[in-house]
Amino acid sequence: MLPDVQIRSATPADAAQIAAIYAPYVTDTVISFEDDAPTPVVIADRVRTTRMAYPYLVAESDGKVLAYAYGGPYRARRAYRFTAEVTAYASPQAQGQGVGRALYDRLLDDLVQARFHTAVAIITLPNQASVGFHESLGFQHMGTVAQVGHKFGSWHDTGIWQRHLSRPEVT
Repeated sequence: MLPDVQIRSATPADAAQIAAIYAPYVTDTVISFEDDAPTPVVIADRVRTTRMAYPYLVAESDGKVLAYAYGGPYRARRAYRFTAEVTAYASPQAQGQGVGRALYDRLLDDLVQARFHTAVAIITLPNQASVGFHESLGFQHMGTVAQVGHKFGSWHDTGIWQRHLSRPEVT
């Protein structure tokens, strides 16, 4: 991993740097199905809202955010309350440096501490880098949903990867 990288909870003050990392994924790829890159104001609101129930983390070095990861609701119905959808995005200089793994290790630990049972990652296909990354962390491919997203004039598939975290007491 890059030297002096620290993993910490994101705050709304990180929003501009998070937005800058995320924007190229929105504008230049089908990795994200968003059409418009969210502004720092929108990202700040997402950080605040997400942190009410899920971890939202950044990896930083010398005050610069290099990557971020967070959990969120998988589906809205109560039966899914122990499952979190997870995602991470890294700046080009952080890719392949172990930063994403460090973020996900902490994210998954935080989800266990918050009593989540399952983590789910939805990956736009093809994306061998993300598939390999998730599988190296113990996620298993559960299925593919064909032609579910439309972006840049084409239909795109997504795959669902899953990893069990723990067995919380159900109340």
